[in-house]
Amino acid sequence: MKNTLFALALVLFISCDNDKKTEEDIDYVAKNESDIQAYVEENNLTAVRSNSGLYYVIEEEGTGTQAVASSSVTVAYKGYFLNGSVFDQSDAEGVTFGLNQVIAGWTEGIAYFKEGGNGILLVPAHLGYGSRDYRGIPGGSVLIFEVSLIAVN
Repeated sequence: MKNTLFALALVLFISCDNDKKTEEDIDYVAKNESDIQAYVEENNLTAVRSNSGLYYVIEEEGTGTQAVASSSVTVAYKGYFLNGSVFDQSDAEGVTFGLNQVIAGWTEGIAYFKEGGNGILLVPAHLGYGSRDYRGIPGGSVLIFEVSLIAVN
């Protein structure tokens, strides 16, 4: 009887403890999806949704080499939140990096462009920095990037 009560108490404790979700445990997928759809509609964007949940707008496809997930690229960009607040921006010459060294939304999204192309990436948290705060970016944030693919190196 004593063991049964202990086991029951333990089960109740674990059940109650699991109901206390922290910010890190929240699943932002559905919220991000809804927020991105509202943003696309409010801003009259013609965005395509990929199977991963990334939304992208190709303003100009470009005519040069197509980027792939393993490419090293030079990209000029501006990153901001849904409210328009800018959190990062390159200069006009851009920044060079490997697409295998960045967030999943960029690895996938930049590969939709060819050199000389530009557009917008709307990155849900699961393809960005996830549900935890990261260097000034609040957990669960949708990230919007205006990108110009300058070169596939």
